[in-house]
Amino acid sequence: MVQLVDRDQWGARSPKGMTVLQSRPKGVKIHFVGDRVDPAIVNSHGKCLALAKSIQKHHMDTNLWGDIGYTGLACPHRQLLLGRGPGLLPAANGNGLNSDHYAIMAMVGTSGLVVPPDDMLHGLVDAIHWLRRLPAKEKPCGQEVLGHRDGWDTDCPGEWLYAWLQRGCPRPDGGAPPAPGADMPPWPGRVLEYPPAAVGDDVLTWQKQMRRRGWPITVDGSYGSQSRDIARQFQMEKGLRTSGKVGRDDWEAAWLAPIT
Repeated sequence: MVQLVDRDQWGARSPKGMTVLQSRPKGVKIHFVGDRVDPAIVNSHGKCLALAKSIQKHHMDTNLWGDIGYTGLACPHRQLLLGRGPGLLPAANGNGLNSDHYAIMAMVGTSGLVVPPDDMLHGLVDAIHWLRRLPAKEKPCGQEVLGHRDGWDTDCPGEWLYAWLQRGCPRPDGGAPPAPGADMPPWPGRVLEYPPAAVGDDVLTWQKQMRRRGWPITVDGSYGSQSRDIARQFQMEKGLRTSGKVGRDDWEAAWLAPIT
């Protein structure tokens, strides 16, 4: 269960006017602090509150936004500081993109504290589940989990967090994470895994057919060898093929096979 720190607890200023979301967002976009984060924040929750206040000040006084731009902020102590909150339009994803996703910021930055502690990762996952399970009137979000850079020209949320997103946002298991970029495909987009890690709406024809059979996945439009390998694993698991080779007949058989 998500551990919320309400606005009064972290000393938030009053908003100057918010826009209510008219429809359910597709999911969540993850952000980070685009600057240095003091590593001492890990041992001082007071520093988390101070960081949230400084970000709100910048958003309101410099960006001239009505409030802090994020839906919430995940700190190193497995707590989520409530920003704009659910049901309200965030401002952090970029013009024209805010209504599609809630915005959650992780308190890591470009230097200092750059690798999120385990409790911060737990807090991010807690926040995602919380936003998906909101009551209908509060606009629960869909299944997508993306980075700020997906759709906007930015490095946010940094290489470490973006690689974590591409692995499906796993909870910490105590093992060392793979180095960011180690398994990246040679084209822009997500790392493909099987079983797939994420759900998306803008998928290619064969992906739509696979998703109808319980196999959700998103890529950015490439038919590279990794795509074929993943599809082959799915087909063999579902009994749609036994051969290790991929041909047009195999694809058509998978598309036309009854859904069971």
